[in-house]
Amino acid sequence: MSSDTPTPHGPAAQDAPAPASSAPGSAPRRPALAEALAAGAVVLDGGMSNQLESAGHDLSDELWSARLLAERPEAITEAHRAYFEAGANVAITSSYQATFEGFAKRGIGREEAARLLGLSVELAQEAARQAREAGVRQPLWVAASVGPYGAMLADGSEYRGGYGLTVDELERFHRPRLEVLAAAGPDVLALETVPDAEEAEALLRAVRGLDVPAWLSYSVAGDRTRAGQPLEEAFALAAEADEVIAVGVNCCAPEDVEGAVATAARVTGKPVVVYPNSGEAWDAGTRAWNGRSTFTPEQVLAWRDSGARLIGGCCRVGPDAVASIARTLTVA
Repeated sequence: MSSDTPTPHGPAAQDAPAPASSAPGSAPRRPALAEALAAGAVVLDGGMSNQLESAGHDLSDELWSARLLAERPEAITEAHRAYFEAGANVAITSSYQATFEGFAKRGIGREEAARLLGLSVELAQEAARQAREAGVRQPLWVAASVGPYGAMLADGSEYRGGYGLTVDELERFHRPRLEVLAAAGPDVLALETVPDAEEAEALLRAVRGLDVPAWLSYSVAGDRTRAGQPLEEAFALAAEADEVIAVGVNCCAPEDVEGAVATAARVTGKPVVVYPNSGEAWDAGTRAWNGRSTFTPEQVLAWRDSGARLIGGCCRVGPDAVASIARTLTVA
């Protein structure tokens, strides 16, 4: 399912100045991500778990891919690099499930947990360095993943929200790891798979003063968040947040994307981020994906035309699909 064949250029590379040198490892000037979004579409990577499982790694653990931060960090670098070589401009780190509380359940103390959180950013940065040395020419960025509170619980509540916690309690949960991730120097913080507008409010509070831009991405069902709030209300929370450079949706059905893109663009006036699942359905009983992919290049163009500027994939979307996205956006 994976592809190790480099794609010559991602869409954002068209707007970057030519490199001063063509020697391996040299890179063109890399604009800030917000600047690149103003110029055109930028390609996100695909599912981290998808690529790790394709490489033979067992992720049947509450820490999911974050377990490999301690046990097989080189595997995470390899996964990031596969996406960069497929044409992705942005790698999303393996910190989605990484929290102080989750690591504590495994007997990992706060100091080591903080090291592992920072390492998630460093591994993606190392993958970008290796990709450039291998001849990848498109601008590359690193997004530090911040999953919802429910991801730490590992009980499916990340797709429901409504944890029974206040906004203040959720802010206190998220702020410490956001501080650690921000200190590691990512280009952007990916506040992703957020099921609930109340948690979004907490996250928007928690990123204030960190001096790192962020995107806010909800997990949705139709025209509502997973917790049932209208998307207009949910996106409106980010409209006046200076820290937020993009808003949108991820980890949802491809069919739910186009309407959400239009709503996000209209309500916030910001660039839109989209990275849905393949369209296959997860069966919790058999712990397997069923059905077929409904993710197509034609959808990608429709999303872009509706206002999407950060476009990639989530669960069951691998390097081959990311390469297709990059080709589609470059040619169109």
